[in-house]
Amino acid sequence: MITIYTCITVLLAVTLVLPGTSAGGAEIQGVYFKDSIAIEGTRLQIRGAGLFRFMRVIKAYVGALYMLEGIPSESVLTDTPKRLEIEYFHAIKAEEFGPASNKLMVQNVSPEEFERLKPRLDKLNALYRDVQPGDRYSLSYVPGKGTELALNGAPLGVIQGADFASALYAMWLGKKPMNKSFKRQLLGSS
Repeated sequence: MITIYTCITVLLAVTLVLPGTSAGGAEIQGVYFKDSIAIEGTRLQIRGAGLFRFMRVIKAYVGALYMLEGIPSESVLTDTPKRLEIEYFHAIKAEEFGPASNKLMVQNVSPEEFERLKPRLDKLNALYRDVQPGDRYSLSYVPGKGTELALNGAPLGVIQGADFASALYAMWLGKKPMNKSFKRQLLGSS
């Protein structure tokens, strides 16, 4: 006779050996991030992953940062390949991304730099689509090419410039990130 205890034990055992949960990758709140990815023929390793909470209580999304192995975390905003993947727990309208991006970029760059970058930020903001729970955006930066925005693996567009990439990634990883705990998790320091 199968008991509830037996079912739970079997379920736990199966969960622990499921493919895709190997060492090196990351699982946050049931969302899995690979241990490495390739962009433009360059292999990037996961640096860190974490949960972003809105107002400290609402689980908004999980994310993972990928960088070249051996690059120090302090160099994340330099002209080096990187990818940020974010998977959402709640639906968000496309038009909500722009105001949040503008506010966060202003916090991390000078007013003059923001005015210079704003046309490219507007172009990025126009690329966003509505997201549903389980959708995943990625921002992949390749030196000399630019920052590609993709939704669920489908490219939406590329914004050029190392200066733009630095300001964009600073929203999560700069001196005034949207959430310091999430920044530490992405950089693998917590």
